[in-house]
Amino acid sequence: MSCMNADKVLTADPVKQNSNIMTTSFYDLKAVSIDGDTIQLSAYKGKKIVVLNTASKCGYTPQYKDWQNFYEQHGNDFVILGFPCNQFLGQEPGSASEIETFCQKNYGVTFQMFDKVDVKGKDQHPVYKWLTDPKQNGWNEEVPSWNFCKYLIDENGKLTHFFASKIKPDSKEFMDAAGLSK
Repeated sequence: MSCMNADKVLTADPVKQNSNIMTTSFYDLKAVSIDGDTIQLSAYKGKKIVVLNTASKCGYTPQYKDWQNFYEQHGNDFVILGFPCNQFLGQEPGSASEIETFCQKNYGVTFQMFDKVDVKGKDQHPVYKWLTDPKQNGWNEEVPSWNFCKYLIDENGKLTHFFASKIKPDSKEFMDAAGLSK
């Protein structure tokens, strides 16, 4: 199963971003890690952040390896935050410990994983509310349409890009947005 607009990329429009007054900062948020610890997202100030919704039984699941490789290469400048989600055809049915074991065993994941969340709907996690509400993030309203959608946040906590499922860290669109193009 693939998602519609799987290669969609949205970029912040500086004019629109400046006209929308953000009511909260990404750094005001917190989330529960896959190990059950509460993490203040302000801990990531000064680094670029990639937020992605993940699933263990999806056609895009092999992206875990891609994002782990990216994290190993660029971990001094980038943070990867993975949020498991079971809202797309039930493709993340496991418990936190099952998800953590799966990610480590199959893909060697060492980037920060969080507890399973809803990325859309009435129980949408506050991180995803911020990512998808222009009044909070300054411009974007794009909600994940499938697993492995990504949001890029700059070193100052501003949301700069949305990438749909098909976009990988080595894609030109992502590399350009991340400032890593050669």
